[in-house]
Amino acid sequence: MSAVRRWAALTRRELLKLGRNPQAIATSLLIPILYLILFGQGFNFTNLLNSNPFLSPDQKTQYIHETFLGAPDYFSYFSAGMVGFVAVTATLFVGANVIFDKLFGTLKRTAASPATATDIFGARLVAGSLQPVGLAFLVLGLSVLLGDIGLAGLHVSVAVSVLGAAEVVVAILLLSVMFASLFLSLGFTIDQPQTYFAVVNAINLPVLLTSAALYPWGLMPVWLQTIASYNPVTLAVWVLRITFFGDSYYAYPAWVYLAGLFAWAVGMFAVATILTRRALAPRK
Repeated sequence: MSAVRRWAALTRRELLKLGRNPQAIATSLLIPILYLILFGQGFNFTNLLNSNPFLSPDQKTQYIHETFLGAPDYFSYFSAGMVGFVAVTATLFVGANVIFDKLFGTLKRTAASPATATDIFGARLVAGSLQPVGLAFLVLGLSVLLGDIGLAGLHVSVAVSVLGAAEVVVAILLLSVMFASLFLSLGFTIDQPQTYFAVVNAINLPVLLTSAALYPWGLMPVWLQTIASYNPVTLAVWVLRITFFGDSYYAYPAWVYLAGLFAWAVGMFAVATILTRRALAPRK
């Protein structure tokens, strides 16, 4: 069997496995949906900024745009940030599946087949990176729907071009590749589910909380802005916000942030490839 056929067969199996596990999909969506409904609706920073009696209506609008980097309100700013949450929460199950496959002997049988370590890793990476793209657009659709039923919703304030839409897809995909590589490498090197989820929680919470996904950029202290500027989640959601709200409040165009995100993805992919080959190498 050729390398392409091996890789395609393994990728198809992984996609079918993900598609037949609605519980994992629901869990991946649960946290972002709860954040949208509870935190997004409850943290009404927009009304707080509008309540300043010393500012004129035009000054209030300017202040809101500066605080939310061009977004017309906090929920719109927050909705784009939830895409970063989806990329993290959806891809962590990719690594967990590796551990369970090791426990049940599935991975051992796959490693004994003609498939190489590159085939096994690549198939899981592709399958695990595609799922968050679909989930991210479900979250964005829900954000718009909430506005249609009378709650705070996502309001896109500029016309989205074909190029802008493509940049959004690429940003989500690169972020997913990066985190899928990270969690796959952990899955191949860690044997116990308890240890895996402990390590994952020690990684994803600091990454998410030091990004610009949730907290208003204009209200961040300078030291946190500096950290967030290099955070891959921040880079991805900035691409979305530039596409949805314009680039007036950003130092660089979207392609620069995509380039930074690409560097993160390539670096993590390289590290994960090395760790996976070592984990799947025959024991002497």
